[in-house]
Amino acid sequence: MQKGKIDVKTENIFPIIKKFLYSDHEIFLRELISNATDATQKLKTLAAVGDFKGETGDQTIHVSHDKKKKTLTISDSGIGMTAEEIKKYINQIAFSSAEDFLEKYKDKADAIIGHFGLGFYSSFMVADKVEIYTRSYQENSQAVKWSCDGSPRYTLEDIEKESTGTDVVLHISEESKEFLEENRILELLKKYCKFLPVPIAFGKEKEWKEGKEVETGKLRIINNTRPAWTRKPADLKEEDYEQFYQELYPMNENPLFHIHLNVDYPFNLTGILYFPKLKSNVEIQKNKIQLYSNQVFVTDSVEGVVPEFLTLLHGVLDSPDIPLNVSRSYLQSDANVKKISSHITKKVSDRLMDIFKKDRTGFEKKWDDLKIFIIYGMISDEKFYDRANKFALLKNTDNKYFTFEEYEKLIKENQTDKHKNLVYLYSTDTEKQYSFIEAAKSRGYDVLVMDGQLDTHFINHLETKFKDSRFVRVDSDVADKLILKEEKADSKLPTEQQNELSVVFQSVLPDKPAFTVSFESMDERDNPVTITQSEFMRRMKDMSNMGGGGMGFYGDLPDSYNLVVNPNHPLIIKLAEEKDAAAGKSLAKINEKIQPIKSTRDELEKENRKKKEEELTQEEKDRLSDLDKKLNDLESKKEAVLKKVAEENKLVKQLIDLALLSNNMLKGEDLSRFVKRSIDLM
Repeated sequence: MQKGKIDVKTENIFPIIKKFLYSDHEIFLRELISNATDATQKLKTLAAVGDFKGETGDQTIHVSHDKKKKTLTISDSGIGMTAEEIKKYINQIAFSSAEDFLEKYKDKADAIIGHFGLGFYSSFMVADKVEIYTRSYQENSQAVKWSCDGSPRYTLEDIEKESTGTDVVLHISEESKEFLEENRILELLKKYCKFLPVPIAFGKEKEWKEGKEVETGKLRIINNTRPAWTRKPADLKEEDYEQFYQELYPMNENPLFHIHLNVDYPFNLTGILYFPKLKSNVEIQKNKIQLYSNQVFVTDSVEGVVPEFLTLLHGVLDSPDIPLNVSRSYLQSDANVKKISSHITKKVSDRLMDIFKKDRTGFEKKWDDLKIFIIYGMISDEKFYDRANKFALLKNTDNKYFTFEEYEKLIKENQTDKHKNLVYLYSTDTEKQYSFIEAAKSRGYDVLVMDGQLDTHFINHLETKFKDSRFVRVDSDVADKLILKEEKADSKLPTEQQNELSVVFQSVLPDKPAFTVSFESMDERDNPVTITQSEFMRRMKDMSNMGGGGMGFYGDLPDSYNLVVNPNHPLIIKLAEEKDAAAGKSLAKINEKIQPIKSTRDELEKENRKKKEEELTQEEKDRLSDLDKKLNDLESKKEAVLKKVAEENKLVKQLIDLALLSNNMLKGEDLSRFVKRSIDLM
């Protein structure tokens, strides 16, 4: 028996730390099975080139555990090691047998996973002692046993072992005994080794018999050695891609379509990305793309490897050019990773463009599901926007789809305002905003549907891209003011009548939210009263609610609306007449008193216009103050008369409630009162 001290070379310490800073102890199983896979693949390579004359036989890797002995064993039938190789590759940390092997067989080696030399030593994160039983493939080689308790001290001795290959036995420590549980081991094998190219067996298959689970005699193979992404697209049918998707994400609804990546220059990259069906109003789930290196699972946190917007996709990416390192910062700074990210963006946009050109009808049918991916990409990635604006679609309220260029041509003639700006009208809820949509369409306008999660951000983005254009929500103003033209309708009610009716309406409006009453001359066929909300304020609040940077101030502001009265509608003219009939004489008397006081005050103001405040005499100040008091008293009396009109005239509240109802703002007790009042009026 030999005894010795493991040689940890100082010049190799820093590369080790940089390449392998394990964030999770469970990674040990990935490393040991990767080593076993390497050993198996090496023997296959040697046999293929004639350097190994024997039979490779069954190459299945076996994982077994013994809870009583507290051991976990990984056994392979691969290349094995001699005593000298043990000394070189195990006792001298950070020399990698894979590196040597690749150098010698670089034109023949098939998927040698290990690149550094530290993977084996990850086993000491969970084991008090590790033993290696190994026999080299070389003719007449002596089998050896290596043992180490985690200190630099080891033992190496000759043993009897009939078969070629290696058994690694881990004596699991007390604090890591979770790795002796069958379900935990199975979980890790499925996570890290599900698609390794060599069969991996763990225990026996199980089935239900007479109400309990029993073992069968068949080995439980936990991996698919030829996953879809490793095969040529020409050899796969649509059902193969769907079957693989279900293998990745059991019970999920089938995806919209897939993109099969197969790149060998300027880097190696294979994989399949799926566009899943997403409900637009559910929380977006990321971490669905799995990253592999030569079929070894690396991570499902692919930010930095995959462009941000494509983290919404599902699927697999595999590249030997991606380091077997779980550090996100390392991945993001790696030059190959950056090239891969850029290439994936191009491949996705090319595939979408190809589908759009070949089958536009099918593309339009998928658009509502695709939209969130494409819009996210166009907002967050300038290069993707430049590609996607050729196939991105806008949908209108008639469920027709247009490219940006097509839609601009459609609305250019009728939806250009007096300032030569093209106005894109849109709805965020076609049911709630139905009356506004119909009013806009009655004027020949077209209305887009922009009801997605990201549409508020997308609208802001498009306004920076579209020249001389702006987006206006269809309920942000009355139809005649959505797109300002030169012509304007005359009002049938004089200003004084409008001012008095403004007080009438204001007096019975609810306190919350806040309302401002205004009059806009419209066609008599338009609604008598309409509720609108400022496009700017509403959009800022929407952005704030979605977490828009710097928008928090707007989110704290209370909602405010405009109650727009149409002075040309017969019902408003009727209301003015009823107001005059009920309070005309009282209002006339008050107005007669107001007029001379206002005239006197106007003359005084005119006389004192050139004087500064400090130049006014006390007598002049007192006289102005007295006139203001009289005016305020008379205006208060006038307001009281108008409030009484509002309280006694059911038509006022009925018109307001109709406007609230059309905006889905009438609820509870107010809605019940409206129904009762409607019956009374009929």
